[in-house]
Amino acid sequence: MSGGADEGPRRVGRPRADRLRPQSGRPPREELLCAAAELFTAQGYAATTTRAVAERAGMRQATMYHYFGGKEDLLAELLESTVAPSLVLARQLLADTGRPAARRLWELCRSEVLLLCGGPYNLGALYLLPEVGGVRLARFHRMRAELRDAYRQLLGGTSAGAELAGDRSGLALRNDLVFGLIEGVMLIHRAAPARPVAVFAEATADAALRIAGVGSGARTA
Repeated sequence: MSGGADEGPRRVGRPRADRLRPQSGRPPREELLCAAAELFTAQGYAATTTRAVAERAGMRQATMYHYFGGKEDLLAELLESTVAPSLVLARQLLADTGRPAARRLWELCRSEVLLLCGGPYNLGALYLLPEVGGVRLARFHRMRAELRDAYRQLLGGTSAGAELAGDRSGLALRNDLVFGLIEGVMLIHRAAPARPVAVFAEATADAALRIAGVGSGARTA
């Protein structure tokens, strides 16, 4: 019989702690994101079930649904986490007009490579999933579009951008090549994961400036 005098008010909507959950020290939400990142990048999105994510996180499937509505919510948050820090930096770099645009573009390229390849799960590989074009990922696509435009503005402020000032399609193509290089680095990193990420990031940023038509020496100007 319930409702005795010793019982306090019941809390509604808060999941009970799961004995299955490992003692990693991470909050449950973060644990689920780490589990999803590992599974999505290792075996793909379609092949990963919510039960598998919950079990990898050390909790029951019902508990997982307290934090996320399903796999697509997990994927959306993971993808947004690959763009949000770069977008913050890009806004800062655009406002920092006292320094050469080439140097600022180089810094953005290097930072993005560190972000995409510096974690344990190579999150940049998520961009290759066919499900990334999903409608429910609209916020990620808006963030990514703003980041791409920040690249274009920085590129436009370089010497190469000045030469292309009257050629909008030419500038857009050059920007797409730079942006594509940065987002595609996860394939190179995945093939040689032991390569130091910091060295890889600087080399990629140097290559991006060369593709932009600036020359890597401009970053030290």
